Amino acid sequence: MYKLLLGFYLVLSSNSFCQNLNVSNGILFNGEPYLAIDPNNNQHLIVTWMGFKVGQNIIIKVSHSNNGGLSWSIPIEIPHEIIGNTSADPSIHYNSNGDVFLCYIDYDNVNFSNGAIFTRKSTDNGLTWNGSVEVISISDCPGKLCIDRPWMVIDKSGSSTDGTIYVTSMNANQPTVVSAPYNPYLSVSMDNGGSFGTPRFLDTTNYLAGSIITQPMPSPAIDADGTFHAIYPSYETTQSVFPHSYLVSSNNQGASLYHSSSYTLAMPATQNQYSKKASLLISDPSTNGHLAQIFIADPNSDDGDIFFMETFDTQNWTTPIQVNQDPVGKMQDMTWANFNEYGDLAICWRDRRNASGTGYQTETEIYARVRFKDSINFEPDLPISSQQVAHDVVLESNGNDFMNVQFQGDTLYTIWGDVRTGVLNIFLNKLNVLDGTSSIHEVYQSQPLIFPNPTSDVITIKNIEDYTSLFITNSKGKFIKAITTATTSVSNLDSGIYLIHFHINGKHFSKSIKIL
Repeated sequence: MYKLLLGFYLVLSSNSFCQNLNVSNGILFNGEPYLAIDPNNNQHLIVTWMGFKVGQNIIIKVSHSNNGGLSWSIPIEIPHEIIGNTSADPSIHYNSNGDVFLCYIDYDNVNFSNGAIFTRKSTDNGLTWNGSVEVISISDCPGKLCIDRPWMVIDKSGSSTDGTIYVTSMNANQPTVVSAPYNPYLSVSMDNGGSFGTPRFLDTTNYLAGSIITQPMPSPAIDADGTFHAIYPSYETTQSVFPHSYLVSSNNQGASLYHSSSYTLAMPATQNQYSKKASLLISDPSTNGHLAQIFIADPNSDDGDIFFMETFDTQNWTTPIQVNQDPVGKMQDMTWANFNEYGDLAICWRDRRNASGTGYQTETEIYARVRFKDSINFEPDLPISSQQVAHDVVLESNGNDFMNVQFQGDTLYTIWGDVRTGVLNIFLNKLNVLDGTSSIHEVYQSQPLIFPNPTSDVITIKNIEDYTSLFITNSKGKFIKAITTATTSVSNLDSGIYLIHFHINGKHFSKSIKIL
């Protein structure tokens, strides 16, 4: 009955069901978002992304939601370690206790005089952040710049290793600085992010990444029993005449590694220079040993399709199957995927099935497919984006390489960047996979306009008569004052982030304001 209902709704569905929320609302560049959901409270969501700020290059921004993604706080800006640096590649995760960890690069991208991967911790859902903790520095790998594309995963298995934080990375694409051989890297924290161990290679003898693939990016995942896994590409002719993808694992927090399986990358990769084609490893939290890899390949000579393969024993992999259902001749890229707690799988990607042209430089949409745990087949495609978006030259450069997906229960959260506003902004869809609908945008539009924000004097709430039970709390939830008139003084409040609470249609919501 579960799948029959889904099929019925999908026959009726169209992009009119989709609702997309602009989370960043930026007037400049905003790209590569990463989303996380509190395992103890699914109303707590947090997203991070790369944003351009005049005079500060690229900075990391973070915004949080306390109502399931219906409204979002004013973005918090993470400061550079050194003035003049730039930041990149954020990822974000909750641990089992509901603490949030942010991982990112901050470095001198001109002279490479300094740079490292850092983490920061928040214990209040992203309202405030502790100081930075260094994970991997360029000084750890002279001449290798081993700080590119860090991915962070946190053990939430409930095992003895619960809370362990793993960060992987690779060499930067700087041929004047970095020379072969090339390597994937790993650094581990066993003290809740307080410190990280000396980084180590993920590849080793007989499983080397090699000297041909200049950026062997590892993709990490944590198994249901707490075992660490990562998959990375390799092309080392002394090992094989064919490119491979190797799975590396550790059951002792990275102290020792074993390469339990590998397979030949038999399908041709897309040669399109702009394609965002990095592969992804994910794990099923309901079944130990169940891993999946999602990647881009080009067996039909049409610039790329989305493929999926899985293993149930970390040893034997299934034959890859194509996920996207569009006709041959259209290019797809920028994929992400996630298992929910029951073992259902969702895969999303950037799609060009309805584009007027071919290749990368044409209109795009976002689509998804779901496979339920008790099925061997994927359900029909689900539209995720609410409109087709024209191509923009900004999409051809770095900073638009990834999207992100979280899957909880029947709800699929997808976050990505597109240029529908004229600049690259971050958009969210919150979709019920059973009926293919979302109401996030309508609820968001009905929230009050509060201005000015930030302020040091007064706030004004437009159409205050539409809302009931308005009051202000601090970031810890302590009651400050009730709001009874459209204009309210806040001049006596200390500087910081506050929440304005209100009710509409019998439901409680909140919006953040910043007091200067």
